[in-house]
Amino acid sequence: MQRPAFSAIAELLKPITWFPPMWAFACGVVASGLPAQGRWPLIVAGVLLAGPFVCATSQAVNDWFDRHVDAINEPQRPIPSGRLPGRWGLGIAILWTLLSLLLATSLGPVALAAAGVGLLLAWAYSAPPVRLKRNGWWGNSACALCYEGLAWLTGAAVMSLGDWPEGRSIALALLYSAGAHGIMTLNDFKSIEGDRRMGIGSLPVRLGVTGAARVACLAMAAPQLVVVGLLLQWQAPGHAAAVAGLLMVQLVLMRRFLADPLARATWYSATGVLPFVLGMLTSALALRALAQGLAS
Repeated sequence: MQRPAFSAIAELLKPITWFPPMWAFACGVVASGLPAQGRWPLIVAGVLLAGPFVCATSQAVNDWFDRHVDAINEPQRPIPSGRLPGRWGLGIAILWTLLSLLLATSLGPVALAAAGVGLLLAWAYSAPPVRLKRNGWWGNSACALCYEGLAWLTGAAVMSLGDWPEGRSIALALLYSAGAHGIMTLNDFKSIEGDRRMGIGSLPVRLGVTGAARVACLAMAAPQLVVVGLLLQWQAPGHAAAVAGLLMVQLVLMRRFLADPLARATWYSATGVLPFVLGMLTSALALRALAQGLAS
């Protein structure tokens, strides 16, 4: 069988998608409030686990089981274009799953558990008979939890040398996972036609373009309002004000997005997601300051 070019394999693993879980992992590291000295090998391994391994695995799995949809929406992708012939896509997905689990074993039981759940969600999202992506509510929830919450918790667990993160860190990880549901919905706007033809019930297909856009904005904004409230309750008003300011920026951008969601979904993904992830880091810095008695 013809061997694919390295460029086709790299394209399958989609390095551009690795940033969100790597960022979330870094937020978990920061939120732990613990010094990085002596933990850098674990931190580097955790960043690799979150991005080039678990996230890359999810991309390979999705492209293999979505090859028929991609033939309609994006025929230039490696599998439908034939640049990854035969069952190479499936083989890479299985190999990366095993490599991810192997790396996770070096990071302690909590990180291994988080990676295991993330990989299960990656396969459940794309592979039959579960194929969570057939329902935009469930599928986007699985992706959001995998990319944000589990990565955050892994970062915090690595810093605590295997212990479960504290309750406030878990709360923020789950809230930003809920917010990431909206980001996942934005990603579905580019594949409406193929999803409709292949029976995939993404939110733009189920709710229509306008309805899905409103849900995406609400999903992103509401958890951040809760974060602001929690930071105030935790006596971190400065950080709460910063998160609130970043949310206000998003609300201004959302208004423009909602005026023409189909044309501006990609634009909003490129502009509105940045203040969202900066809010994540600000919240993590709040927990760090609280742990060190520096919050104000």
